[in-house]
Amino acid sequence: MDQNRGYAMTTAIRPTDVLVIVDVQYDFLPGGNLAVAGGDEIVPLINQLAKKFTNVVLTQDWHPADHISFASQHQGKTPFETVELAYGTQVLWPDHCVWNTHGAAITSELDVPHGQLIIRKGYHRQIDSYSGFQEADRETLTGLAGYLNERDVDRLYIVGLATDFCVGWTAIDAAAAGFDVTVIEDATRAIDNAGSLEKAWADMEDAGVVRAMSREILG
Repeated sequence: MDQNRGYAMTTAIRPTDVLVIVDVQYDFLPGGNLAVAGGDEIVPLINQLAKKFTNVVLTQDWHPADHISFASQHQGKTPFETVELAYGTQVLWPDHCVWNTHGAAITSELDVPHGQLIIRKGYHRQIDSYSGFQEADRETLTGLAGYLNERDVDRLYIVGLATDFCVGWTAIDAAAAGFDVTVIEDATRAIDNAGSLEKAWADMEDAGVVRAMSREILG
């Protein structure tokens, strides 16, 4: 790694490497209920990157309509306020990615026909789930680590939405599970609420997650 930049050097993608595409769903794109600024801009880049990978998996936020993370379920609360739940501090969100709605669907602009697995998360009403590996109680596993271990892979590249929540938590949990993890920075976009992006990058660095730019992979 170039210590002056904090980014990985140019690297060749191996047949055993995995691209993890996080939550590229309509509700996180412009016009969605929890739109991430510029979220649509990364889709063509993710499509380019995906062509470099034999192995692609995706995550999908998938909530019941009365999910505990929705501000609408807490009287007097508004989106982006916080509440204390059994598992800790929870940011409250606008209703989003409600199962079987258009907003929950992965965008049709994402061109990854060789994607092998979609991991749904956040479908338990009482627990939020940013990470593709485990839910916010830090106990309930999604099974993604088991799947990847059975495939005998060890190097993950993570892209998608949003950098400071689902991408960051997925990357940190992947590193904790023993994987070599790189986040492709320009193939992500952030919500950046109350300093959340800066904190996410610091937490990822502390966890051993590497930052890269797409040019270092695409050449």
